[in-house]
Amino acid sequence: MSRLTRLPRALRRWRRDERGTATVEFAIMFPIFVTLFLSSVELGMIMFRHAMLERGLDLAVRDIRLGTGTNPEHDTIKDAICNFSGVLPQCTDNLRLEMIRIDPRAFAAPPAEGDCIDHSEEAMPVRNFLHGGSNEMMLLRACYVFSPVIPTSGLGYYLEVDGAGNAAMFATSAFVQEPR
Repeated sequence: MSRLTRLPRALRRWRRDERGTATVEFAIMFPIFVTLFLSSVELGMIMFRHAMLERGLDLAVRDIRLGTGTNPEHDTIKDAICNFSGVLPQCTDNLRLEMIRIDPRAFAAPPAEGDCIDHSEEAMPVRNFLHGGSNEMMLLRACYVFSPVIPTSGLGYYLEVDGAGNAAMFATSAFVQEPR
């Protein structure tokens, strides 16, 4: 028999053979499940950090709102947020606050883009931090930058990052200053 007649028969035998089909399925499906798993770990960490940032901001704003008439400074509020949140890595270095006075009678929306820290750029001073007077509505916006847990795959790959590879999360709280 010549090679030309043996080749079609060998190809038919190879096509009917089902050995190794599980390996092909595994090779196709495994990356999908790993990506899904890594994305869920990343999302869980983001949600946990964001919940703790929200908690820290809410408790710090509660202290400001019920304060004794003193105007806490930027660093004092930042330290309070970091202490109340508890689990944000390098919180004081990666947290930036912005306090804006809001006039409900002549409303002007605050800037859509909040201030964040970009560790790849030079340090910027605090953008806007105004203490309100009695009965004034205030908006306190906190921006925390963090390194994604798994930056090269899954959700971590698609996060918007700055020049240093850090992503940002925001928490906002509005309150009215108590009369003095």
